[in-house]
Amino acid sequence: MADLIVTAGNVLAGTNAVTKSVTWGETITAGLAVYKDATSGRYKKASTASAALAAIEGISLNGGANGQPGTIVTSGNLNPGATVSVGTVYVASDTVGNIATSADNSTGDYRTIIGIGTTASNIAVNIQAGGVAIPA
Repeated sequence: MADLIVTAGNVLAGTNAVTKSVTWGETITAGLAVYKDATSGRYKKASTASAALAAIEGISLNGGANGQPGTIVTSGNLNPGATVSVGTVYVASDTVGNIATSADNSTGDYRTIIGIGTTASNIAVNIQAGGVAIPA
Protein backbone atom coordinates (compact mmCIF):
# COMPACT_ATOMS: atom_id res chain seq x y z
CA MET A 1 0.00 0.00 0.00
CA ALA A 2 1.04 3.59 -0.50
CA ASP A 3 1.10 6.61 1.78
CA LEU A 4 -2.22 8.18 2.70
CA ILE A 5 -3.28 10.78 0.16
CA VAL A 6 -4.27 13.64 2.43
CA THR A 7 -6.57 16.51 1.57
CA ALA A 8 -5.30 19.11 4.06
CA GLY A 9 -8.65 20.91 4.26
CA ASN A 10 -10.33 17.70 5.48
CA VAL A 11 -8.00 17.01 8.43
CA LEU A 12 -10.02 17.32 11.64
CA ALA A 13 -9.65 16.46 15.30
CA GLY A 14 -12.27 13.90 16.26
CA THR A 15 -14.09 13.10 19.45
CA ASN A 16 -11.79 12.73 22.45
CA ALA A 17 -8.81 14.15 20.51
CA VAL A 18 -6.04 15.54 22.68
CA THR A 19 -4.35 18.53 21.04
CA LYS A 20 -1.23 20.54 21.73
CA SER A 21 -0.15 24.00 20.60
CA VAL A 22 3.30 24.03 18.96
CA THR A 23 5.59 26.20 16.85
CA TRP A 24 6.53 24.96 13.38
CA GLY A 25 10.22 24.57 12.56
CA GLU A 26 9.65 24.38 8.80
CA THR A 27 6.74 24.66 6.37
CA ILE A 28 4.03 22.21 7.44
CA THR A 29 0.65 21.29 5.98
CA ALA A 30 -2.28 19.67 7.78
CA GLY A 31 -2.13 15.89 8.08
CA LEU A 32 1.63 15.45 8.51
CA ALA A 33 3.35 13.42 11.23
CA VAL A 34 5.66 15.71 13.21
CA TYR A 35 8.39 15.43 15.84
CA LYS A 36 9.98 18.00 18.16
CA ASP A 37 13.45 19.02 16.99
CA ALA A 38 15.84 18.74 19.95
CA THR A 39 17.91 21.76 18.91
CA SER A 40 15.22 24.34 18.10
CA GLY A 41 12.32 22.97 20.14
CA ARG A 42 10.14 23.44 17.06
CA TYR A 43 8.08 20.83 15.24
CA LYS A 44 9.21 19.36 11.93
CA LYS A 45 8.18 16.58 9.54
CA ALA A 46 8.93 13.12 10.90
CA SER A 47 10.53 10.22 9.02
CA THR A 48 11.79 6.68 9.55
CA ALA A 49 15.45 7.66 8.94
CA SER A 50 16.53 7.80 12.61
CA ALA A 51 15.17 7.32 16.11
CA ALA A 52 15.11 11.10 16.63
CA LEU A 53 13.18 11.80 13.41
CA ALA A 54 10.76 8.94 14.13
CA ALA A 55 9.92 10.21 17.64
CA ILE A 56 6.54 11.46 16.45
CA GLU A 57 4.61 13.61 18.89
CA GLY A 58 1.51 14.20 16.80
CA ILE A 59 -0.29 14.86 13.53
CA SER A 60 -0.65 18.46 12.32
CA LEU A 61 -4.14 19.94 12.25
CA ASN A 62 -3.08 23.06 10.38
CA GLY A 63 -0.26 24.32 8.27
CA GLY A 64 2.16 27.17 8.56
CA ALA A 65 5.70 28.34 7.97
CA ASN A 66 8.80 28.21 10.15
CA GLY A 67 8.12 30.11 13.39
CA GLN A 68 4.34 30.13 13.04
CA PRO A 69 1.98 28.55 15.59
CA GLY A 70 0.38 25.19 14.96
CA THR A 71 -1.78 22.54 16.58
CA ILE A 72 -1.20 18.79 16.65
CA VAL A 73 -3.32 15.82 17.71
CA THR A 74 -1.32 13.75 20.19
CA SER A 75 -3.96 11.08 20.89
CA GLY A 76 -7.62 10.30 20.38
CA ASN A 77 -9.61 10.32 17.17
CA LEU A 78 -8.39 12.00 14.01
CA ASN A 79 -9.85 12.35 10.54
CA PRO A 80 -6.54 12.34 8.63
CA GLY A 81 -8.11 13.90 5.54
CA ALA A 82 -7.75 10.60 3.70
CA THR A 83 -9.53 7.28 3.33
CA VAL A 84 -8.23 4.71 5.81
CA SER A 85 -8.89 1.01 6.28
CA VAL A 86 -10.56 -0.34 9.40
CA GLY A 87 -8.15 -2.41 11.50
CA THR A 88 -5.05 -1.25 9.63
CA VAL A 89 -2.06 -0.08 11.67
CA TYR A 90 -0.73 3.29 10.49
CA VAL A 91 2.91 4.30 10.92
CA ALA A 92 5.49 6.90 9.94
CA SER A 93 6.32 6.69 6.25
CA ASP A 94 9.71 6.71 4.54
CA THR A 95 8.42 9.86 2.82
CA VAL A 96 9.06 12.74 5.20
CA GLY A 97 5.92 13.72 7.13
CA ASN A 98 3.65 11.17 5.51
CA ILE A 99 1.58 8.40 7.09
CA ALA A 100 1.66 4.85 5.70
CA THR A 101 0.50 1.36 6.60
CA SER A 102 2.79 -0.81 8.71
CA ALA A 103 3.34 -3.05 5.67
CA ASP A 104 5.28 -0.17 4.07
CA ASN A 105 8.03 -0.17 6.71
CA SER A 106 11.10 -2.22 5.84
CA THR A 107 14.60 -3.11 7.02
CA GLY A 108 16.40 -0.15 8.56
CA ASP A 109 13.27 1.91 9.16
CA TYR A 110 12.68 3.28 12.64
CA ARG A 111 9.05 2.27 13.11
CA THR A 112 6.63 4.50 14.95
CA ILE A 113 3.02 3.41 15.26
CA ILE A 114 0.63 6.32 14.85
CA GLY A 115 -2.65 4.50 15.36
CA ILE A 116 -5.28 2.14 13.99
CA GLY A 117 -8.01 2.82 11.46
CA THR A 118 -11.42 2.52 13.12
CA THR A 119 -13.63 3.80 10.29
CA ALA A 120 -13.01 4.85 6.68
CA SER A 121 -12.30 8.38 7.94
CA ASN A 122 -10.82 7.90 11.42
CA ILE A 123 -7.54 6.85 12.98
CA ALA A 124 -7.50 6.21 16.72
CA VAL A 125 -4.19 7.94 17.44
CA ASN A 126 -2.02 6.24 20.06
CA ILE A 127 1.58 7.02 19.16
CA GLN A 128 4.23 4.43 20.04
CA ALA A 129 7.82 5.21 19.04
CA GLY A 130 9.99 2.11 19.34
CA GLY A 131 13.29 3.92 18.95
CA VAL A 132 14.87 0.99 17.10
CA ALA A 133 15.32 0.09 13.44
CA ILE A 134 13.69 -2.94 11.86
CA PRO A 135 16.46 -5.57 11.63
CA ALA A 136 17.51 -7.32 8.44
